[in-house]
Parts: sequence; structure tokens; C-alpha cells
Amino acid sequence: MEGKAILTVLGARPQFIKAAAVSRQLLRFGIPEVIVHTGQHFDDNMSDVFFREMEIPSPAYNLNVHSLNHGAMTGRMLEQVEEIILKVKPAAVMVYGDTNSTLAGALAAVKLHVRVAHVEAGLRSFNMAMPEEVNRILTDRVSNLLFCPTDAAVANLKAEGFEHFETQIVKCGDVMQDAAYFYLNKAKSASTVLDKLQLHADYVLATIHRQENTDDPVNLKQIIEGLNRVNREVSVVVPLHPRTRKILESNGLKPEFTVIDPVGYFDMLMLISNCKLVMTDSGGLQKEAFFFQKHCITLRQQTEWVELVEHGFNRLAGANAHTIYDSYLEMVSKKSNFDIDLYGTGNASEIIAEKFRQWL
Repeated sequence: MEGKAILTVLGARPQFIKAAAVSRQLLRFGIPEVIVHTGQHFDDNMSDVFFREMEIPSPAYNLNVHSLNHGAMTGRMLEQVEEIILKVKPAAVMVYGDTNSTLAGALAAVKLHVRVAHVEAGLRSFNMAMPEEVNRILTDRVSNLLFCPTDAAVANLKAEGFEHFETQIVKCGDVMQDAAYFYLNKAKSASTVLDKLQLHADYVLATIHRQENTDDPVNLKQIIEGLNRVNREVSVVVPLHPRTRKILESNGLKPEFTVIDPVGYFDMLMLISNCKLVMTDSGGLQKEAFFFQKHCITLRQQTEWVELVEHGFNRLAGANAHTIYDSYLEMVSKKSNFDIDLYGTGNASEIIAEKFRQWL
């Protein structure tokens, strides 16, 4: 396997979903893969359940690095991924998205002169206060193969001069779309979440997880107030991480909406595909809403998925209770034609695997 394998570094829920699609195609193309799970998302509902449900190959290494500040977390991941690279001697290291795990994997590889492939390259929020923005910019800059999900992502890289670097830019489409389409039928037979929560009438699905919201008491208070107001008109369901629950309690914030524990991917697919509207600060969920023809309200001031806003599928509400409620009134009954190709045709993972076969 030495010198032939792809070393894949994963750490967070959206990355497991993306890897499920790509790993399946790597296997189909006969490309060996070694998976490293950094442990960034470590509880069962955020991690292990995804490997079981989605039949992702079990990680060869689990670093169990979590619950630390950014510097400590990234540093420990970097140190341990470096040791694994020296042991495995992979042909390339593949990273996904914009987490600390992404940056650690990319830095460990490039410093050991191992090629780096970045899936979901070129995305920009143009907000350097976001840790994710810093991670994705630095990861792109040290990567050799840049897999872009959209035209906007390609344009961002070109505007930053990447055509003059020793990189290959590949527009492949969005691997999360591959996963959503592939797993929906399995979710329909495997998930019981709708019955369990008795969600047989209209409801809004909402999530809150970004630090710019959860760690800012003013932002968090405004979001909770906005969701409470929406909940007085239609049920709002919010899968919430235990850490965020504790923050709500410590700030004396009382949700009137339905709070549930984090759910697995199949349950989330069913919640998205059957809801009336999505409200979220998650990048991935904005796209998944589109995949299932749902309008979305983003609880941030900007988004990396600008095409959704430009085409009217998404509205930026920020962290303001009045704007959140007004956005709900605008979007809840809006009619749109979702029959437009924004993220490819569901074969992004196959394009990636084929490129690896040529590249290696």
C-alpha cells in the first residue's frame, strides 16, 4: 500500500457525509484509502453513528483530539497526523471543508512534501473573524489539487492568483449532493425520527452551532428570540449539541421551540426533506435544503454559498430577532423553481476518484 494510498483526514459531521460519497468511489476505482478520524466531533450522535449508517470504512486511526482551544486542538492534530503520514507514506493526503482537522491534515502533509487534495476548495465568506475562513484559505494555499463545488469557488481561486501556483483547479460539483441523493431511500426505511417526534404537520427545521453565534451572548439571545417568535406560528425543531444547551442555560435563555439531541444523517435527511423551511447557521444545511427543494434562512451575515442567495433560495437574516421573523414571513410561502444546476448532477465523487486515478 505504501506510496499508493490516499490518507483521508476527517473530524466533523459534514466531513463524514462527504467522505461517505467519495470513499465509495475510491473503492470502486481500486484506490486504497487510509482514514484518520481526529476526534473533533467525538460523541456518538456526531461521529460513530455516521460511520455505521453510511457504511464508511472504519478509521484506521482515531486521535481523540477534542474540547480544546483552536491552537491546542490544531497543534495536537498536526503532531499526530504527521506521525501517521511518516508511518503510512501515502501518495497524497485528502482533506475536506474548513475545520481545524482540515488545516492540521494539510499542514502536516505539505511540511512532509506529501501532496494535498482539498475537497470543497475555493469557498469564501470574506469574514476573517470566522475560524473556518482562516482554515479554508490556508488549506487552499498549500494544496496541490483543488476540488471546487461551484463556479463561484473557481472564480474565487482565480481572483486570488491560484492559476499562477503549482495547483490544479477542478470543478467537480458538490459531494454532499451525491450523498443526499444516494442515502435518501435508505433514510426513508431506516429512520423513525418523524414518528418519534410526531412531526406529521408543518414544522421548521433549525440548527445553531457556529461559534460566532453560540459564543456571543447577544447573537444567541437574538436568535433564540427570533426562533421563539416563529415557533408561535409553526413548530420549530432544533437538534442542539449539549455544549450549546449548556450555554443557553448559563445565559438564562429559555427556548419555546422543540429542542432535541443531535441526530444521525438519516434522521437529518428525513427532517430536511419533510420540513416546511430551514433556518440555520450551517453551510452544509443551506445546500441540503436546496437539494430537497426547501427555502432557507441563514442565521449569519454572509454565506459561502452565494449562488443560493443570488437565485432567491436563501435569505441572510444574521443574528437579529426581527430580521429572522421577517425573513420567515417572506420565505415560508415563497414559490421557487429549484430545477437549476448549481452543484453538479450528483457525480462529483466519481469525478474526484477519476482525477485521483490520473493524478497518482
